[in-house]
Amino acid sequence: MKQLRVKDNSLVKKEDFSEIMSVTKKVADKTLEQLEREGIFVFPEVINDAEDMVKDQMILRSVNDSYLTSNVMGFIGIGDERLVIESRFSTGGNDFLFQYLLEKVLDFPNVVNMEVDANQDDKLFSLLLFLFPYYLKTAMRKGVFKTYIRNPYNDANAKGVIDISRHIKKNIPFTGKIAYSQREYSYDNYILELIRHTIEHIKRKPYGNKLLSQVKDEVKQVIEVTQDYEPYDRRKIINDNKKNVVRHAFFREYRALQQLCILILQNQKHQIGYGNRRIYGILFDGAWLWEEYMNMLVDDIFYHPMNKAKQGVQHLFAGNRGKIYPDFISKKDVNRIIADAKYKPVENIGNKDYLQLLAYMFRFDAKQGFYFYPEAEQADDLKMCVNKGSTYEKNVSPREDVFVTKHGLKIPNEVKEYEDFAVKMKESEEAFRKDLLECCV
Repeated sequence: MKQLRVKDNSLVKKEDFSEIMSVTKKVADKTLEQLEREGIFVFPEVINDAEDMVKDQMILRSVNDSYLTSNVMGFIGIGDERLVIESRFSTGGNDFLFQYLLEKVLDFPNVVNMEVDANQDDKLFSLLLFLFPYYLKTAMRKGVFKTYIRNPYNDANAKGVIDISRHIKKNIPFTGKIAYSQREYSYDNYILELIRHTIEHIKRKPYGNKLLSQVKDEVKQVIEVTQDYEPYDRRKIINDNKKNVVRHAFFREYRALQQLCILILQNQKHQIGYGNRRIYGILFDGAWLWEEYMNMLVDDIFYHPMNKAKQGVQHLFAGNRGKIYPDFISKKDVNRIIADAKYKPVENIGNKDYLQLLAYMFRFDAKQGFYFYPEAEQADDLKMCVNKGSTYEKNVSPREDVFVTKHGLKIPNEVKEYEDFAVKMKESEEAFRKDLLECCV
């Protein structure tokens, strides 16, 4: 197995990719949207209105004699070649931060050890299995999927299209019955049958029942409505779903779930073992993971509008003009605080970030703003007071009552075991919250 490990948001010499040229040629200068069409699973789904992870973002973008990686983590493979993209905030030989974010945000167990071994492909598809509860819960918030299906009947109450060949086969000599089919609105359809097959597939895994316990109510609903489920129908159900991709924008969550279920059910060894040109992989939006992780730490203090999910939209101007999605708005309207999650080093938080946060602060009459970022260098918080006055009048001075603070969460380094990393991260979380709460009182 040939493998190259690189960091996200980093510049890497093209010559370093010489060992994995098949992968490099497949992904270099291609957008996430193109890679998704070729079989790469992108989480969360590439959405047109996403800010952090847009459909034209590239995994590897050519910059002179180097490739620039983007804001994604995960791995991509072709044949015996694999490209692993790790978090730039992880040190040493293991990407503990990526593992930790997946565990906290998506309730993944520690299965993301990217080391080369005989079971690496199994680990890749384990990631897909552990995504299933999240996608199922998200989709079924829209309600149980219902669509028109054509049901066959053979009785004396013909109400639909008569099926001549079936009628001749079943009702000659004539017995008073007519073979026909009728188009009906039903919950037991090709989408729900696909989900049911996926549920039954996961149940057979050693950890299956524990995994599905996260969505036991949704699983119960699916089982109740799929009365026509038959295990031997799997191939037919998969083919039906490949031909009938969910198109309606309202049900885009079901489209993402449909894609995931097909990938899980097609997880056979030949899918990745045969054909050296077949590309496969799974990529995660690092900025999205960091923002959702921050929300878990501060959800009792802040509201969390979500751009990708179109929830909690705010407006800059009267008349519902100028949509904005501040990452975090404090729940107290007195001494309001606005915060922005930034998956970037402290020195990279700059002018555009400042202007965005200050605009949000102005909109909500907030005098305090925060950047929540991963701190790998163990630096202290940086408090920046907003200036008043002008250099023309030579009266520039800091305003002590309006300021922005770069508040980092310390990422442990020099840790050899994941369990030790998790313990130290919990200590960092406590210190992070303690300092924040003192400012929010």
